Amino acid sequence: MSLVEKVALVTGAGQGIGAAIATQLAHSGASVAVCDLHADRADAVVDNLAEQGLRARSFICDVTSPDAVAELTRSITSSVGPIDILVNNVGWAGDDPFVSLDDTQIRNLVDVNLMSTMFVSREVGAGMIDRRAGRIINIASDAGRVGSGGQAVYAATKGGVVAFTKSLAREWAKYGITSNCVAPGITATPLWGETSERIKSLLLAAVPLKRVGRPEEIANAVTFLASDKAAYITGQVLSVSGGLTMVD
Repeated sequence: MSLVEKVALVTGAGQGIGAAIATQLAHSGASVAVCDLHADRADAVVDNLAEQGLRARSFICDVTSPDAVAELTRSITSSVGPIDILVNNVGWAGDDPFVSLDDTQIRNLVDVNLMSTMFVSREVGAGMIDRRAGRIINIASDAGRVGSGGQAVYAATKGGVVAFTKSLAREWAKYGITSNCVAPGITATPLWGETSERIKSLLLAAVPLKRVGRPEEIANAVTFLASDKAAYITGQVLSVSGGLTMVD
């Protein structure tokens, strides 16, 4: 799946799934803008890709700020090129009973998971509309499709991402832009590494394939949706979860 001569922006790309997505897109030939709030994380990903002879640059941005997102888009366009592929990956879970969340925690979840996706899509999408082409892949969650106890706000934000993705697919199809979601299941990220063995066992018991997913497996799905092989796919949610959820 060649992405040669394509420019890709991946948010939240400094570690975990985001870093794997940036790496896979770069291996497929894309020039990748590795965006993260933490400079050290983004730089480490870029350095690793550079050692492999791959093209990537780091960009530091708070994607919950519309002004910062506008500047990010201008900077990438001027220094790397117009953005062909957008992966809205940045996200935050938060596992707390709903009534224990204060106003700030709720707003932070909404800002990070949903508003950032809208802000970045608006800025990058304007250029895609002008060029009559583009791929948008939003990292969602099946929590947004079936709910998740202890993650009411997180699930609501991811449900919003799914609805937003489908709406963009309908609105922007006439411009040659596809918009899809990838919904990861239990994945071997830094957060998973901090999970107790008891909780890990309980979670894995619900996965038909009986194993944790790898970030690279999420990245494979994203790379497919970013490629010409997925040119006739839009408005869809692709779950990469080992069968944890099976939603019609």
